[in-house]
Amino acid sequence: MRLVVQGPAISMAHLTHIHGLVGGYNQFAQVAQHAYYLPVAEGDYVEVKAFCASQQIDCALVEDAHRLAKFGLCVMDMDSTLISIECIDEIADMMNIKPQVAEITEAAMRGELDFSASLRKRVALLKGLPETALQQVIDERLRFNPGVPQWIDTCKQHGIKTMVVSGGFTVFAHYVQQTLGLDYAVSNTLEIVDGKLTGQVLGDIVDAQRKADELVKLRDQLGLTAQQTIAIGDGANDLKMMSVSEVGVAYHAKPVVQQQAKYALNIVGLDGVANLLTM
Repeated sequence: MRLVVQGPAISMAHLTHIHGLVGGYNQFAQVAQHAYYLPVAEGDYVEVKAFCASQQIDCALVEDAHRLAKFGLCVMDMDSTLISIECIDEIADMMNIKPQVAEITEAAMRGELDFSASLRKRVALLKGLPETALQQVIDERLRFNPGVPQWIDTCKQHGIKTMVVSGGFTVFAHYVQQTLGLDYAVSNTLEIVDGKLTGQVLGDIVDAQRKADELVKLRDQLGLTAQQTIAIGDGANDLKMMSVSEVGVAYHAKPVVQQQAKYALNIVGLDGVANLLTM
């Protein structure tokens, strides 16, 4: 095992204290500007985790086998993972109904509502909105989360195929795919008639099971094993795809996701995934 600690606030004093809690003879090795790892024996390291949490430091016990060279596919959620917004909430803001829609979104992300039903309910509220509002969201509000381009570049350097699989919408997923140079994209399609949203979603909803199915389907097409896959997300809708991957990473995620994911990042950007898997 290796203990990986990272975060912009990390200092030599932090590392010294953590080393004292761990004991042993190994020393921390630096893997990035604000990231370090320490070879350790298997264990819980409760005190270390509590200390890191109190100091705004991301901390993870990473299996030795989890190294970038071992992986061939990374599947990622879009909203609040690759990008900083929930697109449907921002679309709703164009109709001055963001609070109503955002409340449903948040409950669905926590796993309190059925995702498909909640999505149809939210999309129905958007009926009549001009199609041009979707591009307006991209132009004015869509921003990538910290470290996203760096993580995608790392995947490309290591021959890891990338896919965004989103419960959001095609217009945004395709923009993200093209801008980042992702290999694949799967998302929902909003019905548009005469330049306006009808309040309907075309085809099957990309829900939690669909996300997992898309990961497995692409994995098999690429001739990979489950042990060669990474899944990254932040909401309950991402848990099933994490469960069928070797490494599930909770990125600034809801508590239910952090509890079930293999690793969690709460402080650093998405490039922190590379630091977890580098040694």
